[in-house]
Amino acid sequence: MTSPAAQRLLDAARSATPCAPVRDLIGADDIGAAYAVQQEIAAVRVRSGARVAGHKIGLTAPAVQRQLGVDQPDFGLLFDDMDVSGLAEVPIDRLLQPRIEAEVAFVLGADPDPDHVAESVAFVAPALEIVDSRIAGWDISIADTVADNASSGLYVLGPARAGLDQVRPVDVQMEMSVDGEVVSKGSGAACLGDPLAALAWLARAARDQGDPLRAGQVVLSGALGPMVPVTAGIAVSATLTGLGTVTTRFGS
Repeated sequence: MTSPAAQRLLDAARSATPCAPVRDLIGADDIGAAYAVQQEIAAVRVRSGARVAGHKIGLTAPAVQRQLGVDQPDFGLLFDDMDVSGLAEVPIDRLLQPRIEAEVAFVLGADPDPDHVAESVAFVAPALEIVDSRIAGWDISIADTVADNASSGLYVLGPARAGLDQVRPVDVQMEMSVDGEVVSKGSGAACLGDPLAALAWLARAARDQGDPLRAGQVVLSGALGPMVPVTAGIAVSATLTGLGTVTTRFGS
């Protein structure tokens, strides 16, 4: 039987109508209950044919924590149908309240040991994460966003690839533009001090939740700088030093 919190979020996604927060059902600070709701919703998606492609880390940058009024990282799942890297335009009708942020993407070549995560990384790439919330007005506590799959939406991977022998994620400088105007700047150091530290945090947290990271999965590091709202028709580009540029455009 689906819990009331999971049903509320599933109904919001299916109807494309944002819902009230779920913290009244699970508690604003009950992280365990929130991850249980996330897992319920993930199971529904898998039963519907979606495949887990990786994980995303959220709320890693202080700027984003301030934007949303939370004070700790979280994580969610990436599904195969969330990857819109190959689309000429992102279908904005798949989204409710989208925002976008630039990140480092890790592609794992081996199951990671949390104490030695760098050894598991096959390569890194520039990425854009299109975050979204099923909760009206982004009125979220940490439990709300965790339950809502860490406010996940879609993601775009850039074409460039680099090994950790070619780039140090902590040294990456990021600049993101919308229609040619710079709207966000940041660095690898803004992501829990180092995107590799964020990856190690995730490896432990996912393991503790009973869903460890696996070879072949994609991991989005979390934002390197502030996220910005998405509107129909915009073009977004982010350049990450040592990794190159990732771009996308939204349908009108």
